[in-house]
Amino acid sequence: MLGAGIYGLIGKAAGEMGNAVWLAFLVSMVAALLTGLSYASLGSRYPRAGGAAYVTQRAYGWPLLTYLVGLTVMASGLTSVATQSRVVAEALTRLPMLEGVPVLALALGFLLLIAGIVFRGIKESMWVNMACTFMEAGGLLIVIAVGIPYWGSVDLLEVPPTSGGIDAAMILQGAVLTFFSFIGFEDTFNVAEEVKDPQRTLPWAIIIAMASATVIYLAVAITAVSVVPWQELATASGPLVEVVNRAAPWIPPVVFVVITVFAVSNTALLNYIMASRLAYGMARLELLPRPLGRVHAGRRTPHVAIATLLVIVTALMLSGDIAQLASATVLLLLAVFTIINIALLILQRRPTEAKGVFEVPSFVPVGGALICALLFVNRLTTGDWKAPALAVGMLAGIVVLYLIMRPKCVDNLDNADEVEVD
Repeated sequence: MLGAGIYGLIGKAAGEMGNAVWLAFLVSMVAALLTGLSYASLGSRYPRAGGAAYVTQRAYGWPLLTYLVGLTVMASGLTSVATQSRVVAEALTRLPMLEGVPVLALALGFLLLIAGIVFRGIKESMWVNMACTFMEAGGLLIVIAVGIPYWGSVDLLEVPPTSGGIDAAMILQGAVLTFFSFIGFEDTFNVAEEVKDPQRTLPWAIIIAMASATVIYLAVAITAVSVVPWQELATASGPLVEVVNRAAPWIPPVVFVVITVFAVSNTALLNYIMASRLAYGMARLELLPRPLGRVHAGRRTPHVAIATLLVIVTALMLSGDIAQLASATVLLLLAVFTIINIALLILQRRPTEAKGVFEVPSFVPVGGALICALLFVNRLTTGDWKAPALAVGMLAGIVVLYLIMRPKCVDNLDNADEVEVD
């Protein structure tokens, strides 16, 4: 959840909310928490690879919908990795020892490195994840530490004069911007099969992660507007770098270049892991070609899926600016969250389904579905038409692919593990 987004997102949110940007993070956390709790409950019930696809099939029993959900989540991960590879490459060129190195060469090297780590194993991937998380969390804690002396110097309810004051519409717009700072529970769900005692561990992991991220984000938001006027924060190319430059000019700018590289790399690594496990899980459900479900004899990782996704994400990276594609997948991800929340509600009401260790009342998935649907409609009607049009095109492409491949789901999902994975 502590991804690279917060390093740039804080400026955009300040432009919408002024000094009240902290309120947007608080509201979006509550909104995201409902869906996060739904994912936590589902993880305690069905700790399987390809969690979103598995749950969709179990709840609705419609292979086409399962296919759409699975490939949408996978597409969101792959477009994110492709975008982040270029961000990392461009950041690396600002380091003195890498000046002049072509961005494409650095981006390709980064993708090969990430794929190699994922192939190496889940333990190795998580050690790298932990190192990157400590680094990016450390960067945010530096921002908070140097800015605390400025706390109390501004009115934290001051908003842009054109806004007309704090109202539901303003808060909703700010929450739409900051909502995606909290997602990460879907990545967690997709690696549940590789977690010890996932029925208990997964729910606590999601809840603790969201609570920790909320505390850090609120502190960062208050610090940012306390040190730099929100008008300047909104136009700064690197908002948090600007905060540190003013509050602690003695810290070398290169420090935040390195932190940004670690933060973006961490997000890319986790998205790659998620996509590979989702492909593996869908292959076991016979929704994707069976070879994608094979596991390497030595490393015990889905090596075919990892290699296949490397080809796809490299092609995306080389295709140039995919910002609109990324926006389209974000839009579709909100639809997926709505579908998954409703899936939990269906499964809760099905007498034959076993209860999980972590159960939530029905109002949680209902609230999560309504909020995600509201955010979906808001993003659909207030954004650029290109992203929705591209989203429709992606869905049409997935449907065509489904009709060509004519995949099938195993009839007995409880025995899906028996699909040959070599």
